[in-house]
Amino acid sequence: NGALDAIVTIDEQGCIIEFNPAAEHIFGYKRDSVLGRNLAEVIIPPDMRKMHMEGHERFVKTGNQNMFGRRMELMAMRADGTEFPVELTITSLSDQGLPYVTGFIRDITEKKRAEQDIRNLAFFDALTGLPNRRLLMDRLQQALASSSRTQKYGVVMFIDLDNFKIINDSRGHDYGDLLLIEVARRLRSCVRLEDTVSRLSGDEFVLILEDLSLDVEQSVIEARVVGEKILMAVHQNYRLKDVEYHNSCSIGISLFCGNQISVEELLKRADTAMYQAKASGRNMLQFHDPQMQEALERRIELESELRVALLSQQFLVLYQPQVDAARKVFCAEVLLRWNHPGRGWLSPTEFIATAEESGLIVAIGHWVLFHACLQLKAWESAEHSKDIQLAVNVSARQFRQPNFVEEIRQMLVQTGANPELLKLELTESIVLDNMAEAILKMQELRGIGVRFAMDDFGTGYSSLAYLKQLPLSQIKIDQSFVRDIATDPNDAAIVQTIIAMSSTLGLNVIAEGVETEAQFDMLQQYGCRQFQGFLFGRPMVLAELESMLDQDGLLFSDEYSENNDLR
Repeated sequence: NGALDAIVTIDEQGCIIEFNPAAEHIFGYKRDSVLGRNLAEVIIPPDMRKMHMEGHERFVKTGNQNMFGRRMELMAMRADGTEFPVELTITSLSDQGLPYVTGFIRDITEKKRAEQDIRNLAFFDALTGLPNRRLLMDRLQQALASSSRTQKYGVVMFIDLDNFKIINDSRGHDYGDLLLIEVARRLRSCVRLEDTVSRLSGDEFVLILEDLSLDVEQSVIEARVVGEKILMAVHQNYRLKDVEYHNSCSIGISLFCGNQISVEELLKRADTAMYQAKASGRNMLQFHDPQMQEALERRIELESELRVALLSQQFLVLYQPQVDAARKVFCAEVLLRWNHPGRGWLSPTEFIATAEESGLIVAIGHWVLFHACLQLKAWESAEHSKDIQLAVNVSARQFRQPNFVEEIRQMLVQTGANPELLKLELTESIVLDNMAEAILKMQELRGIGVRFAMDDFGTGYSSLAYLKQLPLSQIKIDQSFVRDIATDPNDAAIVQTIIAMSSTLGLNVIAEGVETEAQFDMLQQYGCRQFQGFLFGRPMVLAELESMLDQDGLLFSDEYSENNDLR
């Protein structure tokens, strides 16, 4: 009676003759209510009763004790009809020649639950509940084997969220997790129950669609239909706590038929196609193309080389002068070049996209900003350079860092640079992505003296409504409008409008990309008083800029031109 395990004894007819207190607790019966009843109808689940009765009858007739003394795991049934797992050990007794069977029964519900939890941790993603990489690889291997038997096509879809890092950087991982959970739900809703939806890592998901068609063209059509359905589902708005959020994804698709290709290669192809979808504009799907693989491998190599470049100081800062109407330098834009050990000097257009995608742009941007602050401090004691401003481009990823404002503050304190001489250039898209947050960060930094310029103005959502809310010091007219100002009436009208609008708001205007005297003259006629472009100097090394400043910062010729290797 004091035993922890249930002890149940049955006679030769299979009727219960003993039922201890532990059995009462486990099965939910009172002892008196089960004595004399057949065990099969009391604690054996319906689908197992026939097997139980046949086994007991065989024991009574033959004395076969093949199952005795062994631990077995099977299902039992409680008084309320619920089934649960038990561990059973049976033994036989004999009383006056009559065979009895006693079972020692232990409830292993918690044990099984713990085993399932361990299995889930091994094969399922803890956040979304989706199959993880390990289970994905196993199912993909099975899918290839199945395709080999049926000769039906299947596809692997590699899905990557387009702007996931933005919400993680700006709102924190709690919001990112909520987004991933909702994306997982939407992906499951887009496919059949038998299809696999897995989370590979971070914001990467992989889908396996099997048994599409025997025809390759029909399979492509079916895959595209599902892919476009996913694009639409992911592109819908999200409500994350108190925030409305908009997102999209890029999808790479790789077909398979049979098992001529390895699981790893199939995933690699889908991954390559996904990167091509991103490069084509995002919120798109792309089928695998062999040329994509070469491009992806080059991008991976470039990312690795960028990391080395940061550690081994392969970057160089150049300066392009900004001048007033008298051609006197008042500011210089800080520009970056990479002295690649194998390819020579590289401009940002050749590596910034990779830096953005990999997140290295944050570290690179920090290096450029710190370098600019050090230079401002170094110029402080020189008469010709003490009032010169430096303009630094800030990337979207860098600006969205939660500690961006504090990072700038610390740089200024560490270097001793004058905040009034530091100008940060932001694009319209950076500001408009989260207007309220952008205004707050800009106001905090403007409060300590840092200036702001709106870069590439006119190429995005130019509006007086948002301009007047921003603590700007300067508007930069994009060079695409300046280039044909002397020959294209539309460009001339746009430039005039930007200058007039900026004047109304009390903002300085600087024209980028000024290359000819005709452009310079026309811009002055329209009221522009600040200029930047090859007419006044190409990006140059520090020594050239300081030589110019020593001559009172006046430009008399095209003497100050960037070395050809650095252009």
